[in-house]
Amino acid sequence: MLSYTLRRLAGAIPTIFIIVTLTFFMIRLAPGGPFDLERPIDPLIMLNLQRAYGLDQPLWQQYLTYLGNLLQGDLGPSFARRDFTVNDLFAAGLPVSVMLGGLALGLAAVLGTFFGTIAALRQNSWLDYTIVALATFGITTPNFVVAPLLSLIFGVILGVLPAGGWSDADPRYWVLPIVTLALPQVAVIARLVRGATVEALRANHVRTARAYGLPARVVVGVHALRAALLPAVSYLGPTAAALMTGSVVVETIFGIPGIGRYFVQGALGRDYTLVMGTVVVIAIFVVVFNLLVDLAYAWLDPRVRYD
Repeated sequence: MLSYTLRRLAGAIPTIFIIVTLTFFMIRLAPGGPFDLERPIDPLIMLNLQRAYGLDQPLWQQYLTYLGNLLQGDLGPSFARRDFTVNDLFAAGLPVSVMLGGLALGLAAVLGTFFGTIAALRQNSWLDYTIVALATFGITTPNFVVAPLLSLIFGVILGVLPAGGWSDADPRYWVLPIVTLALPQVAVIARLVRGATVEALRANHVRTARAYGLPARVVVGVHALRAALLPAVSYLGPTAAALMTGSVVVETIFGIPGIGRYFVQGALGRDYTLVMGTVVVIAIFVVVFNLLVDLAYAWLDPRVRYD
């Protein structure tokens, strides 16, 4: 297992390199620049700005300079937020996004697995139909509908939770964003777990476990559910990376100082380094969580071996 993990980490280096290279040149192919404004800037001022940020150099030289800085952990200065570097912005915003995403992911995994298992054990009952219907509704309802609705009900009408804003010390500010992020994932995981559990309960090894007279909780919890979690675990890999790098909609509606909004703001403002930094962070999260998914596969399914 250790050798497989090392091989995967080594293989991730060229993957991230290709992603960084494509993003670097694609963002510069887009029309406009980081210092283009409605009122044209004096050509001399524009020249000084480009020289200060190294944009007057040939593109290949800018690329090599960026790669050299990236290898040292330097994501460069932000062109739009000129008092901050990209490292400064991520140091403040990334912990917030990771905390919210991690809590939302944990909540979604627990509730989705619970409801999916209950629906599978009560297949074709009213409880099964209700869970499937609610899951379908949750999948099809976007965050930009759920977030204002929760904010209106619990923040404005009932007044039991803050409608927006952020505080590291007051968990009440965390509830609505976490629930908004978790609800669609609860629905997806519940559907995945239900379908996989229904199939697992009909597998030969589960029938054998029942024939041996094992308790129902052992048959379901150890034998059936362990196999049924494989599709959900596969889904959790990219989902974890997406949740922990922030949600543009949720962070904008609730006024959360995460990094989800940086990618869109950077792309609209041609903030090259901010876009590149966001891409690098997302790529690293995707690689890491996909590796964790593969390792979880070997733990859940004894037949899976990587060495």
